[in-house]
Amino acid sequence: MNNIPVKKNEEYIVDIIDNGFEGEGIAKIDNFTVFIKGTIKGEKCKILIIKVTTSYCIGKILEIINKSENRVEPDCDTYRRCGGCNLRHIKYEKTLQMKSYNVQNLVNKELKTKIEVQPAIGMDTPYYYRNKAQFPFGKDKNAEPILGIFAERTHEIIPFNNCYIQNTTSQLIAQTVLDFIKKHRISIYDEKTGKGLFRHLVIKIGVRTNEIMCVFVLNNEKFNEEYELINLLKDKFPNIKTIVKNINSKNTNVIMGDKNIVLFGDGYINDILNGYKFKISPLSFYQTNPSQTEILYNTAIKAANLSKDDVVLDLYCGIGTIGICASSFVKQVYGIEIIEQAIEDAKENARINNIDNIKFRCGAVENILEDLIKEEKITPNIVFVDPPRRGLDKNTVDNILKLKPEKVIYISCNPATMIRDLKKLEEFYNIEQIQPVDMFPYTSHVECVSVLKLKETIEK
Repeated sequence: MNNIPVKKNEEYIVDIIDNGFEGEGIAKIDNFTVFIKGTIKGEKCKILIIKVTTSYCIGKILEIINKSENRVEPDCDTYRRCGGCNLRHIKYEKTLQMKSYNVQNLVNKELKTKIEVQPAIGMDTPYYYRNKAQFPFGKDKNAEPILGIFAERTHEIIPFNNCYIQNTTSQLIAQTVLDFIKKHRISIYDEKTGKGLFRHLVIKIGVRTNEIMCVFVLNNEKFNEEYELINLLKDKFPNIKTIVKNINSKNTNVIMGDKNIVLFGDGYINDILNGYKFKISPLSFYQTNPSQTEILYNTAIKAANLSKDDVVLDLYCGIGTIGICASSFVKQVYGIEIIEQAIEDAKENARINNIDNIKFRCGAVENILEDLIKEEKITPNIVFVDPPRRGLDKNTVDNILKLKPEKVIYISCNPATMIRDLKKLEEFYNIEQIQPVDMFPYTSHVECVSVLKLKETIEK
């Protein structure tokens, strides 16, 4: 540690030379890297070093000496402590440029194909866009129940007055539930002891249908006041279509357990996406920003340049959203997804929308893709993939390369794993387009649509 040119708890004046993948500012002190949250490229700051490792250190702003023209005053009271969004101190247009720039950096470092990444597509009104809220319960220093959002990288709960990314109705419902819990002295789950009843409140809203689902995530099934709370919520929020009790008694960071008990309604809500109706259940994945999801899917479908002869594979298909949106343009769609409930919902969604050219299979993509191709005697010529953050596993990449479809449309929520996977595919595919879409305004997250076309020299 002797050759490290900085010391913990010392002050320094630095120039911010870049921004990293999570929006943090990057500076150098004698060529040693410093990360400083809340700073913007071009600024000069006085900082305090709060952590030192062998390869980098972390600083905290004490004073901004020269401000960036892209800096704005954050509009949120809890912004500096909450982990919900991390770019509210930057003008929105600039955040879009930063997202495209970060994806371009990955391209330049990792890919042989030096494709120019398109400018990120932003939201017209980047506020209150989340249709799904997951609020943890906890206790304040006076042991009073609180509900809010986890502070960044901790399990400390930050209560909020007005969150600018969550749907406003979700916030009103959350406050009503919290007031009820306080009034009736209902116990709050304690991670350390494993005791207490209420763990989380999950709220899903069909933005186009105005249908609302509330899920009480509880440590056990016994909740004496449940019908009193149900009646209160139904009276106050007539758009609540269903209320579900989810049981999670495991000592885990996973929010929801496997067991759902429907207390009111039929256990699901509907929403409309690109003119199609989708059934959403407590455990099924549905994109959290529907207006940008339409842009994302339309970008992917347009880029695929689909025709009535195409046979499409939709891998990691969830509740069938992409496959259903693409179905009217093609001959046949096959969707694969590992979550059983999602596949049940996908089949139901195809039925609701009278779509008869789509089939769904439940299982891990890497295990059942080969079986599907043999059994159905198909040769898909277009593959859509929308994997989780970890990206594609080796088997799926191998299967795609074995199959050699004419086009691969890769939808990603993690540019780093997407670029890693494109690197494995670019020997056989031309990367024709990378289009970022801002699904999560004022956060460092960005979704991308990548379009890959089989090289003409590659034999099938």
